[in-house]
Amino acid sequence: MSNLDLESLRLLLQRVADGDCPVNQALGALRSLPFEDTGFARLDHHRAIRTGFSEVIFCAPKTPEQVAEIASRLAARHCRILGTRATPEQFEAAKKRVPELQYHPLAKALWMDREPERPRKPGVYLLAAGTADLPVAEEAAITLDLMGHSVEKCYDIGVAGLHRLLSCVATLQSANVIIVCAGMDGALPGVVAGLTACPVIGVPTSVGYGTSFSGLTPLLTMLNSCAAGLAVVNIDNGYGAAHLAATINNLAHRQVPE
Repeated sequence: MSNLDLESLRLLLQRVADGDCPVNQALGALRSLPFEDTGFARLDHHRAIRTGFSEVIFCAPKTPEQVAEIASRLAARHCRILGTRATPEQFEAAKKRVPELQYHPLAKALWMDREPERPRKPGVYLLAAGTADLPVAEEAAITLDLMGHSVEKCYDIGVAGLHRLLSCVATLQSANVIIVCAGMDGALPGVVAGLTACPVIGVPTSVGYGTSFSGLTPLLTMLNSCAAGLAVVNIDNGYGAAHLAATINNLAHRQVPE
């Protein structure tokens, strides 16, 4: 079972139930389902079934060879893979093993998608206070796309020029969930949460002068916001914000029985 996800598992079980697949053959397909031990990592192939998306490679502390090995093994079983905080050297090593891999230099993300034309769910909006916040925002955008969600972007609308945000408010009020990436004072997510009815996810970024303390100041600002409906992820965690937004948007698109 090369593409290990919920749909492929459902089809396999249906074939067993219909008598088209012997039980022993199904057991062989499921033998390495829980995880695969590489010697330096245990790859969680079951994660796509539990959470809807396969394990993501956090590349930053790994060697190029380790990233390449993990990417190769994930690509053998999944239609989509993602690696965050990847260097060009890690990407080049991994691409030799997985030629389909792509790289986004700004987001520092490597990824593969064998079903690029599949439909995406609308309803997610992605805001960035300033151009300096784009690396984190683009990490979120790539994650959302791979998880099956279309993204409406609105960049460089920080509170230093509030009229830029106000021009987008009518559109934002149609969102199911909004991600807001902001450094410096980190005030933008609280403002957005006070103008919209949907959940807002604040992402503090490590952008700013000395007293921003590498993102600590915007983190505390967001955590202390008086606007309701605002949740906050860790500093520079565009991936985590995107995963949470995808979960919320999936619920918004879930069909409710009449």
